[in-house]
Amino acid sequence: MSTESKVRAVTTSRLKQMKEQGEKISMITSYDYSMAAIADGAGIDIILVGDSAANVMAGHKTTLPITLDQMIYHASSVVRGTERAFVVCDMPFGTYQGDAKTALHSAVRIMKESGADGVKLEGGAEILDSVKAILTAGIPIMGHLGLTPQSVHQFGGYGLRAKEEAEAEKLIADAKLLEQAGCFAVVLEKIPAALAKRVSEALTIPTIGIGAGGGTDGQVLVIHDMLGINKGFSPKFLRRYADLHTVMTDAIGQYIDDVKSGDFPNENEQY
Repeated sequence: MSTESKVRAVTTSRLKQMKEQGEKISMITSYDYSMAAIADGAGIDIILVGDSAANVMAGHKTTLPITLDQMIYHASSVVRGTERAFVVCDMPFGTYQGDAKTALHSAVRIMKESGADGVKLEGGAEILDSVKAILTAGIPIMGHLGLTPQSVHQFGGYGLRAKEEAEAEKLIADAKLLEQAGCFAVVLEKIPAALAKRVSEALTIPTIGIGAGGGTDGQVLVIHDMLGINKGFSPKFLRRYADLHTVMTDAIGQYIDDVKSGDFPNENEQY
């Protein structure tokens, strides 16, 4: 069943205006209705329905296994919980690389079936044909450069990218290509802060950093990481704003104790 999209308070033009006015952009991931409603109510600017759902929701080691149908399911759930924020859905691995027609078909499905406001693709010059095809349909695109998790096997891990000058220059060139093609923003992941600042200053579209320093136009974190639900992932760039793993464990433990002891439900909790 399709979800009808609506114009939200945060739009592509509003995001560009934020960059021009020096207002930082806040972005966070969400994968379900309840989390999206909380993030949206808190005032987040962009909600990314990330293919990181493969990791934090399904327990996969990489983002590669998640399917287009699964991403549409997560995105439609998020859209139903969102009133204000701009909702971007990741295009999963295999739905846009190397075939512009497949890319357009995949992006159209995401927009029609989820109601998302835009899509995100990883890569630069090598996916430019797909980017152009999707843009012909009027679908907003957020780019993604630097560490691109869908290419983890090619990179041989999740290390810092663009440390060498040749890769840094290619990243700058790719960012400019994405801007010229018509992308409304670009994520810069796990690259040197000085390079991220350089890219941000070279573009008129906003940059969103993750592990890319404070010189970008905005920041993004995975919600399960920043809320401390996940304990096993602790990169240098991650700031934990809560320890929900401990809070939830303690709460569930107390519930178990109350059930075992017969304290729950008490007389006020039954009919």
